[in-house]
Amino acid sequence: MATLDVTRAEIAFLVMYLNKAEVRDKICRGIQYGSKFISAGEPGVAQQVDKTTSLARKVFRLAKTLNELNALLAPAPKSTPLPLVLLGKAKNALVGTFLFLDQIVWAGRTGIYKDKERLDMISRISLFCWLAGTSCTTLVEVAEITRLGTATKKVAKELKLARGTGSIEEAKLREQRKENLKKSRARSLNLIKSCMDILVAAGLLQLAPKTITPRVTGALGFITSVISCYQLLPPPPAKAKDV
Repeated sequence: MATLDVTRAEIAFLVMYLNKAEVRDKICRGIQYGSKFISAGEPGVAQQVDKTTSLARKVFRLAKTLNELNALLAPAPKSTPLPLVLLGKAKNALVGTFLFLDQIVWAGRTGIYKDKERLDMISRISLFCWLAGTSCTTLVEVAEITRLGTATKKVAKELKLARGTGSIEEAKLREQRKENLKKSRARSLNLIKSCMDILVAAGLLQLAPKTITPRVTGALGFITSVISCYQLLPPPPAKAKDV
């Protein structure tokens, strides 16, 4: 019975996880770029999987541009410096434009939109928007990691003075340092992912075809997809405290 209960809990966790549209999109993204890595740009089954999965993912992103529009219009926290606010809003505008234009690309690939020459131009513009938006994300993450580092050093100095007192202030400082380190790790992972995605966008645009080959693009895209799936995992349940 205990084994059955564990199995049920694990299946329930997977159902809850896979019910998220964003998770399914990232899994499909992993399949897409994994196929791109295998095909290395050569015709065959892997390339066909790459193309069909890419087309399927565009359906997942229908109206997703509204998420970026909502973030663009939302007020930024008052503690955020103006340059970071502007970079964040630029990222929302650029990624939102990419998602909007990507729907036109989807319409073209399904045969709804017929102008192939204009469609190719729209596709490149959308990818440049994604490249620029990802670059903004990278700059924001670098700045936020720097800010967190400064804040953590300040907390460490204050904690050094309060150490051994057993006061509530010492407990708060320890908790704050732990929280800052947690945020810093999450930001660092975001930075790694955004840096890789810049190279993925460059590969899709063929800005450096001899260096960023389809196989390199596929490998980097697969890695960032795995990172995204990991980031979408729900937090572990809090352990019950003994009374």
